[in-house]
Amino acid sequence: MEDDSSSSSMVTGLSNVPFLQRTLERLSSTQCLKLQTEEEASVAVIALQRYLSEQTEVQQPDSYRYDVTITDGVWRAKCFIHPSLNHLVHANTLRTGACISITQCSFVYNERRLGHGYICIEKLTCGVERSAVLQRIKDVSSLPMLVKHGMERSVELQSDVPLNVNRKHYLSLWNNDDPEGDIWTSGSPSSDTVLDVSKITLLGSLESSFKNNWKPLPLLVKIIHKSRLRYYGKLGLKIDYPYQAYFEVADQSGTMSLVLWNELCPEFYQRLNVGTVLYIQSYSLKQSYSKRSHPQMDHHRMKTFNSVEICLNPRNPASVITVVSSKSVLPEWGLPEVSYQFTTRSELEKLSNNSACDIIGLITFVGRVERVKSKGKMGPEKYWTYRWIHAVDGTSDQPFILEVFSSSQPEIFSRICPMSYLVCTQMRICQVEGSLPYLTSSCETETFITGYHKGQPYVSDPTVKSFITWTKTLKDNVVLQKTAVGGHYCYPCPPQKYAQPTPDTSAQAPLVAVADLKKELEALQYREHKKLAIQGQITAVRYMKHLKITESQGTEEKEVTDVSTDVHEADAQSNPPTDEQTTATSLTSPPVGKISASRKKRRMKTRSDSTSKKAAQSSLNGGSVPEKRRPGQNNSEEVQEESDDEPEQLQDVEFHLQLQDQETDVLSWESSSWRKQRQEVSEHLCQGGLHEDSISRGFTFDDKDVLLQQSNLQPTRWTPEKNADTIPRVACPGYYQVTILGINKQLAVDAAYLPVVSSDEPRAVGLPQDPHGNTMLSCLSSGFLCPLSDSTNHSEVTHPEPEEILVTASELEDTHVVCILDLCHLGGDQVEVLLSKVYRVMEVCLD
Repeated sequence: MEDDSSSSSMVTGLSNVPFLQRTLERLSSTQCLKLQTEEEASVAVIALQRYLSEQTEVQQPDSYRYDVTITDGVWRAKCFIHPSLNHLVHANTLRTGACISITQCSFVYNERRLGHGYICIEKLTCGVERSAVLQRIKDVSSLPMLVKHGMERSVELQSDVPLNVNRKHYLSLWNNDDPEGDIWTSGSPSSDTVLDVSKITLLGSLESSFKNNWKPLPLLVKIIHKSRLRYYGKLGLKIDYPYQAYFEVADQSGTMSLVLWNELCPEFYQRLNVGTVLYIQSYSLKQSYSKRSHPQMDHHRMKTFNSVEICLNPRNPASVITVVSSKSVLPEWGLPEVSYQFTTRSELEKLSNNSACDIIGLITFVGRVERVKSKGKMGPEKYWTYRWIHAVDGTSDQPFILEVFSSSQPEIFSRICPMSYLVCTQMRICQVEGSLPYLTSSCETETFITGYHKGQPYVSDPTVKSFITWTKTLKDNVVLQKTAVGGHYCYPCPPQKYAQPTPDTSAQAPLVAVADLKKELEALQYREHKKLAIQGQITAVRYMKHLKITESQGTEEKEVTDVSTDVHEADAQSNPPTDEQTTATSLTSPPVGKISASRKKRRMKTRSDSTSKKAAQSSLNGGSVPEKRRPGQNNSEEVQEESDDEPEQLQDVEFHLQLQDQETDVLSWESSSWRKQRQEVSEHLCQGGLHEDSISRGFTFDDKDVLLQQSNLQPTRWTPEKNADTIPRVACPGYYQVTILGINKQLAVDAAYLPVVSSDEPRAVGLPQDPHGNTMLSCLSSGFLCPLSDSTNHSEVTHPEPEEILVTASELEDTHVVCILDLCHLGGDQVEVLLSKVYRVMEVCLD
């Protein structure tokens, strides 16, 4: 009895010790700690950081490693994630702000360094996406960092550097182009010292000096173009900061490329901007790298020296760089002005393919941030991050369609939103047959939005001034009605005829076997987008009135009826800005008349178990169409309007109590042979579908922060989330679920098809709108219901009902088709599989 009492009091005493402290103490006496269920405790993820692995770990399939900072509410601890758990990061299942339970961990000592070691998390389970621990903490950074006794001086545990001491810095979590961490210097003061410019050399004389023995004299130049960062790290490379950045600099003699190397990038990259004047001493010259891209600079009307480039290195020799303050620049230095080539939207069609231009516009649509894997085969795998944007400038009825990639300006890239002035430089024009031209980023593209224009050289450009004058004629409430954020968007539209891809051509949508489609789906990482083509037969089509959502208390998917109302227009009408509140005013100062309204929350009450079973049974028995319910037939099924002061705990579970098998009219068609073929199919891929993140939302100033948070990638560091409870559910009347059977009838896949129904939708821009008969096949082939409604002209358009369209689906019977699929991993278990176009064999080029 005494032993039991003593043991019990010991357990009680341990339970009063914070979980992380208790775990670290237990690791002192064991090599590997396996926690029992009763010992586990939820800890919150507050930072997730990535870096390149070591060469000794080359056998691992992933080239990167991750450190995670967690908290139990009392301590913070920086831990290493075992590589076997990397897939949880790739899927954004292990994410900042979420809770995890550690089930196995160990303590790893660095055998080559004294006083350094760390906790390695070997097994864990992921819990809720919103941590209850974090809700109790006001300032995470104020929590003490937990360090093993004797390792208090370990820099890696206390500062912003990797636990693996062979790496000196972190990479951005989702790409390799953005500066990440405390090492990147920005905003450092420029020099006001008096410079001796009597003994400088001009760029024009460097080409001839390069081949001779020469002593480099100082250079006095102005930056006229800036490229994004390039990270060239790879396994086995013994360089601590493998970065490179190109600049085009100019003096009175002409222009030349300048290259910033290695650790000089963290020190200077964010301080060197277009228009910055540099006084450079101790530099080197080398022959220009012929395969790199160059900005188009014909408009500068200056001589370009292409044979050599200026190299700024941290050593051998160590370059001396002086950033000259703007007030110290003298006119007698003869430095050229920065020049731009702004193009209006009305002029865009006249420009040749791949030519460069600068644009300014008012943003009306911003797509979610997505990723695409780089096609380069050298070095570790890497991803590009990008988003689609629409911007108008008043010179055309059509917007600029912009494919904007991250340009090493993460702060700006993450804040791009509607109603902001956007400037993009050195965009490349893509002329596409059958679609409107669009612009895509180049390596030299820079992006600026409202709040970042001050002091930029382009502010005095005539095109910019003309644009600002036009925006002063606009009213916010009118423009807001045409804005949207997030959702699926892909451009250009598939061509009228699909061409058989060949090894030496990069087809827009490569043709893959259906069996390979499964591998492609499994290999997708968070927000990675792929466009693929498969051939087969459409064997079933079902009209769905449910969107797939993920509960905030886990990752279980449920289909719920979309009962939200489009409150965007109501908001605009409830508090319209006055005529004087123009777009220009609202973007340069805090908006006085923000669009807001008290929104009535709506909830669908749960149905009885017996009714649910009937609905499920009806679905299984051939999908017959039941009689429609009359209004008021079952009070428990009605949409109940709740007051704004309803209990908070009920608001938190809004829409999460709705049934997956909500009884609705089952509208479907299937081929005569599908029932038999279904029994013979080896596998049916059904995880795709239409999710809430697939649909764009209207933009309001009140909801700006939440909408930006939802459309951006998961952040590296946790910050308190904006309250999303007031955001209305997306308005989606329904979509079609299409079952595609592979041409060899071995594997089937379900894809969602959401036709464009209004010209107000972002996806309608540039969409070929040849008239068609609204049959199932013609809708799948065109991507829209004909004709599109137009709210601008207040035109009344009556579209056929889903059952009318499905009546025509019999023409799909035994029809050999090629289907274009858009795949995107939305995080966790959510994978978006969308059908964007169907080609009949007669529309396929076999040459």
